[in-house]
Amino acid sequence: SELIRGFLLSGMPCPSSCPPGLLALMAPGLALMATFSLPSQAGDRRALPVEKPPGVKGRTLILLDVNTKSPVRIISENFLSLQLDPSIIHDGWLDFLRSRDGYGHGAGTAPLAPPAHQALQQVFLNEEPPCCPSKNEQTRLAISLFSFPFAVDIVRSDIALDKQKGCKIAQHPDIMLELQREKAAQMHLVLLKEQFSNTYSNLTLTARSLDKLYNFADCSGLHLIFALNALRRNPNNSWNSSNALSLLKYSASKKYNISWELGNEPNNYRTLIGRSVNGSQLGKDYVQLRSLLQLIRTYSRANLYGPNIGRPRKNVIALLEGFMKVAGSTVDAVTWQHYYIDGRVAKVTDFLKTRLLDTLSDQIRKIQKVVNTYTPGKKIWLEGVGMTSAGGMNNLSDSYAAGFLWLNTLGLLASQGIDVVVRHSFLDHGHNHLVDQNFNPLPDYWLSLLYKRLIGAKVLAIHVAGLQRKPRPGRVIRDKLRIYAHCTSYHNHNYVRGSITLYIINLHRSRKKIKLAGTLRDKIVHQYLLQPYGKDGLHSKSVQLNGQPLAMVDDGTLPELKPRPLRAGRTLVIPPLTMSFYVVKNVNALACRYR
Repeated sequence: SELIRGFLLSGMPCPSSCPPGLLALMAPGLALMATFSLPSQAGDRRALPVEKPPGVKGRTLILLDVNTKSPVRIISENFLSLQLDPSIIHDGWLDFLRSRDGYGHGAGTAPLAPPAHQALQQVFLNEEPPCCPSKNEQTRLAISLFSFPFAVDIVRSDIALDKQKGCKIAQHPDIMLELQREKAAQMHLVLLKEQFSNTYSNLTLTARSLDKLYNFADCSGLHLIFALNALRRNPNNSWNSSNALSLLKYSASKKYNISWELGNEPNNYRTLIGRSVNGSQLGKDYVQLRSLLQLIRTYSRANLYGPNIGRPRKNVIALLEGFMKVAGSTVDAVTWQHYYIDGRVAKVTDFLKTRLLDTLSDQIRKIQKVVNTYTPGKKIWLEGVGMTSAGGMNNLSDSYAAGFLWLNTLGLLASQGIDVVVRHSFLDHGHNHLVDQNFNPLPDYWLSLLYKRLIGAKVLAIHVAGLQRKPRPGRVIRDKLRIYAHCTSYHNHNYVRGSITLYIINLHRSRKKIKLAGTLRDKIVHQYLLQPYGKDGLHSKSVQLNGQPLAMVDDGTLPELKPRPLRAGRTLVIPPLTMSFYVVKNVNALACRYR
């Protein structure tokens, strides 16, 4: 649908009943970026030898320049990826996820599939209807409220959209959609009850369900990454692969192009099945899975990702070290997850705390240290990130305020060399999603859409003067103004190669002024300023772009995202508590001229 198509064209996927414009979020692009607010940032942070303009008082003006000669990082074209919650199978939304045949090409966009990622626990059976596995063999449904060992991911597919055949958009009467929403609401209450009681219902993924899921991904121009059930264990605690082998053989018989994982958050297995799995055994399980893949011609060269650990505390780091010793060379990328806040206790002020924004930086360093010790240069993915855990909170984790964490996450990960980030999630029963159950885009959708349209894969270092302050003894300065710089996306034909995009987070309760200096001086700038819309302020689920409310034109059309042109040399005025993008045109940056 267009919501997913909006992501696709800009870059992302969408259900057939979604408004056809949401897909633009996931388009690939180059990103040159860095944040001066973090001491680990790459790039020279010395003050620029730029004289202060006459009449400007100290600290009232920030001077900003970007190193345009070479990028400090180059991230994946699929850097911003997406997750669909597994509850879509349990509560019936899977039947509403069908893709439109023959997506049109929007102006200034390319028909590029958005990366997406979908978490899903599964027990796979070939028969339809499914038989019922024994209680010990049944798996628990992976929902956004919990961490579970099964996942399905979707990233960009190599299949060109205009070559797809046989993809049809599902047509559902309004009464069916209304009944589905009621069913999903009831399921949400069930899942909440399971969360608090720590007991979970079981989910059987049938061949027909897998067919629907793959058809959705394939017709949307996406690539599917499927995490196999790791909770099926033999008496000696090794992985029982018989169930996975059935799934692999079935998928191969259908010639499904799928990448693979094994489990999800293995550090929580004791809670789920009453027994833990250490890093060494988990590594052996992955080696076993790689051997299975090599026995099946269709998947002999398939990508394998893992171990998808949780927050890297001491015991989790020990698990990762054991895993990397045994299977570090077996996986194509090392994966982990991060959720900032417990959604049950979050407050709007939490999203404005710089200390919270910086917690991810410490996690990145811990993961990188382990990975580089055993497999230097191995790619790392943050495969599962949400602003809040426990499903989030209504009017909070799905509000404008949550965008501060989300945009800072994108900037921080790119600047520190994380190859892919997978956002939880596109659509689910909780409140961390990008669209609601009426398929209306939420603030983080618009934020992500702008990111995909404007940001490229090359990351540039920034130079800032007028912001740094000398810390008092024993006090850490945590900047509330965060600036990142990228090459503008090559796929955005509104801007010539060599242009640069800045994105800025202002957590101050006062406006800030930024003067572009050096190579950026006296260039025309296009402003994309996102602010909350309506009386709810930071709690708002609606946003405005440059003062104009953003909403779907109709069920099949995204609005035009119009920039506000600023005259050459004009000072950038950043309103308080806002997020914004600025495309600096015609910089002719050497780092951005070529792919």
